[in-house]
Amino acid sequence: MLFSICLFLSCGGNDSSADTSKDSVINKDTINAMRADTPASVNKMKKTVDKDASEFASKAASGGMMEVELGRIAQQKAASQRVKDFGAMMVQDHTAANDDLKSRVSSLDVALPSMVNDEDKKEMDKLSKKYGKDFDKAYMNMMLDDHKKDVAEFRKAADKCTEPSLKDFASKTLPVLEKHLDSAKAITGKH
Repeated sequence: MLFSICLFLSCGGNDSSADTSKDSVINKDTINAMRADTPASVNKMKKTVDKDASEFASKAASGGMMEVELGRIAQQKAASQRVKDFGAMMVQDHTAANDDLKSRVSSLDVALPSMVNDEDKKEMDKLSKKYGKDFDKAYMNMMLDDHKKDVAEFRKAADKCTEPSLKDFASKTLPVLEKHLDSAKAITGKH
């Protein structure tokens, strides 16, 4: 758009008389205001959310990335086909949830992490060193504990989050997490 304006102004048509009225002059401030990709204009367009909503989104993003990575590892290292299938479900469902979350926060003043947090990274590193039945047991116990916490956090956000788009995300994702928890319980035999 900026290029078109500059081209139009430089060509000026075939009229040899220059129009110098205020209406026809485009100054630097006007051009900058027209550019939607300037950081200042992007930040002005983002909606501010409260600390709890922002923390929920950040934790959900980090946890979702961890679930995807561990699911990939499970597909490679698990001995049990049930555990491999559970890992595949984690990759599919949490990738979709992560994409949904990114889309929802694009208009919010929320910075999602680009990597899992340090605590989750340590757990991933520990699990990635295990193989076969040892991996299966450690992974599924972790998934059971993790999904118990996730269900509680998402239920709280679905009930109390003040940001409508994040509240809707929590409500929409909660049944998926409950399904994961039920599957983890069935695989581990723990309830």
